[in-house]
Amino acid sequence: MRDRPAGHRGRLIRGLAGVLAAASLAMTVASAAAQTVLRFVPQADLKSVDPVWTTAYVTRNHAYMIYDQLFGLDSKLRPQPQMVESWTATPDKMRWEFTLRAGLKWHDGAPVTAEDCVASIRRWGARDVLGNRLLAATEALEVIDAQRFRLTLKQPFGQVLEALAKPSNNPLFMMPKRVAQTDPFKQIDDTTGSGPFKFVRAEWVPGGKAVYVKNTDYKPRSEPADFLSGGKVVNVDRVEWMSVPDAAVAMAALGTGEVDWLEVPAPTWCR
Repeated sequence: MRDRPAGHRGRLIRGLAGVLAAASLAMTVASAAAQTVLRFVPQADLKSVDPVWTTAYVTRNHAYMIYDQLFGLDSKLRPQPQMVESWTATPDKMRWEFTLRAGLKWHDGAPVTAEDCVASIRRWGARDVLGNRLLAATEALEVIDAQRFRLTLKQPFGQVLEALAKPSNNPLFMMPKRVAQTDPFKQIDDTTGSGPFKFVRAEWVPGGKAVYVKNTDYKPRSEPADFLSGGKVVNVDRVEWMSVPDAAVAMAALGTGEVDWLEVPAPTWCR
């Protein structure tokens, strides 16, 4: 379940828009309550938290909650800068330099650096098909300084930005270097990210519940949100993913207000 044929791309993107709807709601719903909580029923139980190790959509969606990308696709499927502030490319597109936004922090308070990004690209590229092709065309991927890194190609590769902004199945998410250095064929156990939410691992009950809380140190971009690009403004304090495999039970919970959102619409028979 790696890269899919071009004929599936439209359905894949439309599906991604749907499954990310709950996260979008969490970033746009405003409330005057002391603490706002969104309770969401995902399409599957969260079993793995490593978006490099697995292509499971539920893990990808989890990753969009806690990680960020160098670039994100807008609603016209064009790569737009996300963690990147600026970039340059030589006229022949064989050398690229990227500068990170100032002030980016990991959930533990440490600054995001170019070393983290280079390590994240390498781990992702070891498993993802498009990432592997990008690295195969790469002569050098190197750190310039704390905020900048350089990608030098040894052969033309026309999808550099598209690869960095890939939305699925294995998007390129930035992780701290210490996490990104984990063997790509082994699962990570450190969920430190730099995204708009923090994963509360202590409250994770596989088969039951996964919890995310607002990252108060997150600095969204100034541009309006546009699909996977732009400012990710969070206006809820907590998101709880509730595992409810029975559609009828999920619908009943929605009706009684026990949950706020179902990722997969319930079939007609249980409405």
